Amino acid sequence: MSEKNKLIWGAGAATGVGSMPGTDAREAAKTVTGSLEALPYLPELPARGPGADMIGRTAGLLAEIFAHVEPSGWRISDRPGRDTRRARSWLGEDLDALEEFTQGYEGALKVSAVGPWTLAAALELRGGEAALSDAGACRDLAASLAEGLRNHLADVRRRVPGARVVLQLDEPSLTAVLRGQIRTASGYRTHRAVDRAVVESALREIVAVAGGAPVVVHSCAPGVPFALLRRAGVTGVSFDFSLLTEREDEALGEAVEGGTALFAGVVPGVDGPLSDPAGSVMGVRTLWRRLGLRPETLTESVVVTPSCGLAGASPAYARAALAHCVRAAGSLADNPE
Repeated sequence: MSEKNKLIWGAGAATGVGSMPGTDAREAAKTVTGSLEALPYLPELPARGPGADMIGRTAGLLAEIFAHVEPSGWRISDRPGRDTRRARSWLGEDLDALEEFTQGYEGALKVSAVGPWTLAAALELRGGEAALSDAGACRDLAASLAEGLRNHLADVRRRVPGARVVLQLDEPSLTAVLRGQIRTASGYRTHRAVDRAVVESALREIVAVAGGAPVVVHSCAPGVPFALLRRAGVTGVSFDFSLLTEREDEALGEAVEGGTALFAGVVPGVDGPLSDPAGSVMGVRTLWRRLGLRPETLTESVVVTPSCGLAGASPAYARAALAHCVRAAGSLADNPE
């Protein structure tokens, strides 16, 4: 991965994961752009209901595939209906708000969508089973997502001409897909594990349509497949730092040495006391020493984030958490040793 892509947000950066509390798009955009100078992002507001949730929002981006809400979740439809229109309307509202608060902005700007495997695990086919159950449906879904994201990124670049767009793919179900842990509709069995080469190929397809933009894959689940994601060509991996184990040291070290950025979720995503900024990133420094990595690479390789989205936090805490991420990133930059 090129240095150009990895560092477009600059050393010592902080950002959020995606979701924010509340239902006011303008307030969310104002908070995010005001708090994060190096890497602001397009907020998601799932409290608005179906269509603003991450699955519905991404379903609204798909090209030539549509979805509607059933009691069991989102299901593929023959044609766009009310739920698709609602999802697209809310995304448009969010983009309008972001555009308002990024007038004249030049720099990195992150947008997110659900990745192909979490989407395949969540979207139901017409019969009620997950798209993950059908290899052909998975391929169609990945191709539709790729085309939808191509259009979405072009729209963001048009609205914010000075932006250098970063694409985040949310893949919380990726590890479960690889391990065959996604339950069927009946709940009595699980879907077969998807071959790692197939998973990697679909992710690489999304990376390719990003048009040279850095692609970051986020998962707040345990067992993030760092090596697979590195092979798929992603620029960075976003994860809950508290879930790391020493078993992942080798894959992490190889990823960093290969140029992969780590978006380290070190700040809690729900209300609670915040430690001092230096304390929040102490574990990251410890990891660096354990891996034998050069201290001067720390601020270039690490972006500080909350552990996951902030939708479950209070608005006051969400603002405080983003500000804390910025201070913690500054602490890393000031004292990399």
